[in-house]
Amino acid sequence: MGDCVRALAAVHEHDGYPVNWPDRPDAWLSPPSLVAAWVAEHDGRIAGHVGLSRSEATDAAPALWSARAGVGVDETAVVSRLFVDPSARGLGLGATLLARAVSEARRRGLHPVLDVVASDTAAAALYERLGWRLLATVEQRWGPDQKVAVRCYAAAP
Repeated sequence: MGDCVRALAAVHEHDGYPVNWPDRPDAWLSPPSLVAAWVAEHDGRIAGHVGLSRSEATDAAPALWSARAGVGVDETAVVSRLFVDPSARGLGLGATLLARAVSEARRRGLHPVLDVVASDTAAAALYERLGWRLLATVEQRWGPDQKVAVRCYAAAP
């Protein structure tokens, strides 16, 4: 877990992700809703991470997709905590991690969804290039004084 946290710290320093650095990054990487997670290695070290989680009440993407598809939120899986160390970018690790999470969601009979901070245009471009469909951009309250716009996506059927 320490190597994942080190890679996440490099991403946070370079890109500002996550927007709010967690008090316990190891716990942030493995929330109670997590059902599976994977890492990518490059040159013998962890260079990326992705998780697959059950929907939580504060997740907008599952509700948006469920309303469009006419199914319950419990038929979604949230792709989360996707990041690639800046020193390992351009190698296809992000796309590989995303494909692995999507494959697992589908194996479980769930439709993959995700959200991304609207200002993270590089991540949004990756999702769109890989065929993810924008459901909506919504504003979320992340604290008493913090509102954040997030883009909600669903994987192509």
